Amino acid sequence: MSAVCGDGRVSAMECGDKTSIRCTSGGGEGSLDRLLPSVNTSLSPRKRTTSQCKSEPPLLRTSKRTIYTAGRPPWYNEHGTQSKEAFVIGLCGGSASGKTTVARKIIEALDVPWVVLLSMDSFYKVLTAEQQLLAANNDYNFDHPDAFDFILLVHTVRKLKQGKSVKIPIYDFTTHGRQKEWKTVYGASVIIFEGIMSFADKELLKLLDMKIFVDTDSDIRLVRRLRRDITERGRDIEGVIKQYNKFVKPAFEQYIEPTMRLADIVVPRGGGNMVAIDLIVQHVHSQLEEAQPLPQTLSVLESTPQVRGMHTIIRNKETSRDEFIFYSKRLMRLLIERALSFLPSQVHIVQTPQGEDYEGRTFHGKRITGVSILRAGETMEPALRAVCKDVRIGKILIQTNQDTGEPELHYLRLPKDISEDHVILMDCTVSTGAAAMMAIRVLLDHDVQEDKILLVSLLMAEMGVHSVAYAFPQVKIITTAVDKKVNDLFHIIPGIGETLNPNVILSA
Repeated sequence: MSAVCGDGRVSAMECGDKTSIRCTSGGGEGSLDRLLPSVNTSLSPRKRTTSQCKSEPPLLRTSKRTIYTAGRPPWYNEHGTQSKEAFVIGLCGGSASGKTTVARKIIEALDVPWVVLLSMDSFYKVLTAEQQLLAANNDYNFDHPDAFDFILLVHTVRKLKQGKSVKIPIYDFTTHGRQKEWKTVYGASVIIFEGIMSFADKELLKLLDMKIFVDTDSDIRLVRRLRRDITERGRDIEGVIKQYNKFVKPAFEQYIEPTMRLADIVVPRGGGNMVAIDLIVQHVHSQLEEAQPLPQTLSVLESTPQVRGMHTIIRNKETSRDEFIFYSKRLMRLLIERALSFLPSQVHIVQTPQGEDYEGRTFHGKRITGVSILRAGETMEPALRAVCKDVRIGKILIQTNQDTGEPELHYLRLPKDISEDHVILMDCTVSTGAAAMMAIRVLLDHDVQEDKILLVSLLMAEMGVHSVAYAFPQVKIITTAVDKKVNDLFHIIPGIGETLNPNVILSA
């Protein structure tokens, strides 16, 4: 694996059976007997009153999208568990080295929707009354391995890696204890774990798929710590310097700096080193891009030569308006017919004009209702009406809030007694799945049973399929094709394009 050295050049050197990039490190190996052979680190900067502020709310908003830093992962199998373990990144470095900044830059550059950002600050041990007195006088060493609950930490990271939910303690730095309420966190496709002692435990190291050391000049770290503790924590400069000289600096030299040799990548200059961050992101993407199995609740229209030919026409930017409308409507008709085949049916015997019995089938339910997600979903209503006589139609308008990037419900009109119906939910394209998930949530709030909802879309992105299927595992998803990617503008790639405009289809 490549990494960036101090002068910005990319180089590589062998370290055991791994390729690792390191700057010079040293010292203090004899004191690490209870941990790894010559391995240890130090605590990440405590920039908060409590350890969980960085995860509240569980979102990270970037210029491109909203990234969920808490919540359930989209990858799973038919048993409701992850099809592969999460990719865990361990970030280590001295106090105020910029680990959290590097973590946020990695999250932004990764551009994946489900990320867990876990701080070692949450796993401080609860101080005794005697230790609290020492802490009040800046005489307690928070930068020592014994200050952390490694048993709980390893257990937590292991469960997150397996995609299971965990309870995370919220450490209060004012009382030096854990708050009564713990935070529930779920697994994700990527877990970023940061802390000064991230490499200080053998069992913890086994759980890390990538180990990154953030190497920042000691003078810069001291200045950052002074600024943080004085302005954010109300401490006096003498107390900060006393604690730094007595505990922080010796701990870095004895426990943290020696673990640099364990890192796969060393990032000099912290969050400003975008070359190193780009290399990290490239490697993580290569791990995540292994094919994820599509959920069993998904049904894709068989890619016959006819279906493939119609997709060729509606995806071609040179296609005329009339041809686009004609073949889009034809595909929608096939899609609706396919969706109707998943409705429950029962045996029904009728008599033919020749006086013979015919064993057929009939719909086994009260009613069928179509609900379109405005405005693109309206383009599918004619196809539904053409094959489903007297079908009731509802409408939901969901738009993205430009300030928050989150979907919002703006308009709702649903038929009465919809709770007893089988509902065909229609949206022309599903990219991230955000609007579809909100629409499903609205239907559930109106007492529609989850297993009676069929989401029908002309084209979907894999991200949207996974997101919807994981959040609502009983919803049947039917589409004509699934594309691989979504770009920065949330357009499906390769996609159909801007021609799929409701004004174009509905005016025809």
